[in-house]
Amino acid sequence: MDELDQYDYTLPKDLIAQQPASRRVDARLMVVRRKEAEIEHHHIRDLPQLLQAPDCLVLNDTRVVPARLIGRRAMTGGRWEGLFLADDAQGLWQILGKTRGKLTPGESIQLTNAHGQDDIELLLIDKRDDGVWIARPRSAEATLPLLERVGRIPLPHYIREGAALEDDVERYQTVFARHAGSAAAPTAGLHFSRELLEQLESQGVSSVRVTLHVGLDTFRPVTVTSLSEHKMHSEWGRIEADAVEKLRATRERGGRVVAVGTTATRVLETAARSGDLTAWTGHTELFIRPPFKFHAVDTLLTNFHLPRTTLLVLVRTFGGDALMKRAYEEAIRERYRFYSYGDAMLIV
Repeated sequence: MDELDQYDYTLPKDLIAQQPASRRVDARLMVVRRKEAEIEHHHIRDLPQLLQAPDCLVLNDTRVVPARLIGRRAMTGGRWEGLFLADDAQGLWQILGKTRGKLTPGESIQLTNAHGQDDIELLLIDKRDDGVWIARPRSAEATLPLLERVGRIPLPHYIREGAALEDDVERYQTVFARHAGSAAAPTAGLHFSRELLEQLESQGVSSVRVTLHVGLDTFRPVTVTSLSEHKMHSEWGRIEADAVEKLRATRERGGRVVAVGTTATRVLETAARSGDLTAWTGHTELFIRPPFKFHAVDTLLTNFHLPRTTLLVLVRTFGGDALMKRAYEEAIRERYRFYSYGDAMLIV
């Protein structure tokens, strides 16, 4: 299963969710049982019946920053749109950008704020081989408050062509988001309400937090024909010692480690590359693809992913290729809602 073409499928456009469910817990939930090779249909609100003590949820507490940038080229006045990815200790930004014509190092971009008013300028310094620009904001402000003023919610292009509504400020953020740093939401976590988490905890289903800041690979398609040739860009993550101890105790008591999303999965499996889960902080370039052996994750809750992406490869590696193909076919037939604002799948 090394060829990218094997991870393709055709999705009717009307199944791409343009709005979240009216309530987070009302999203549909397909349950895929690997051992029995069976598929069931539920809702997120049914999780208290599907999970049991002492299972433990692993939640990615990253917070989406308002990373979508809009402005114009100072030289030509042409419209420019970009995406903030990261910054460094020197205050330099890494951004993706698009405009008509060719940008050159030394150009400036005049950013506009949420009210459409001119705000700061971005000086373009250099363009890396991977298409990422290095830029310096002409401001002494720290990055986060600056983005809060000039940035917008970075919805994926397949949701209203990226045009955010007022409700997206809340709904494109998990209720447990804490550490700012992501250019996209960890979408499996969007299904949880505070009330659902409290209900699960009351029946003995605990949770731990990890962090993975979602970055460049979310927006970059796989362009090679062979997966072994694809280079994953690094994302910063962390799992602390107390979370590791809680997850070890979960398994010792016969419970399952339930990764909420592919981002939590990458943190766990990066921290368990030796075979044993340990505390970890750093950057990961882990690409989970066959014949990967999972050491830390027992159960995976995840949304339905785009074809020909590393996320779909991860899910099919975890769930089993033939069974996951069948699950996606059934999801289309049963008209599940796909992608970031769509429904979910629990692979047990």
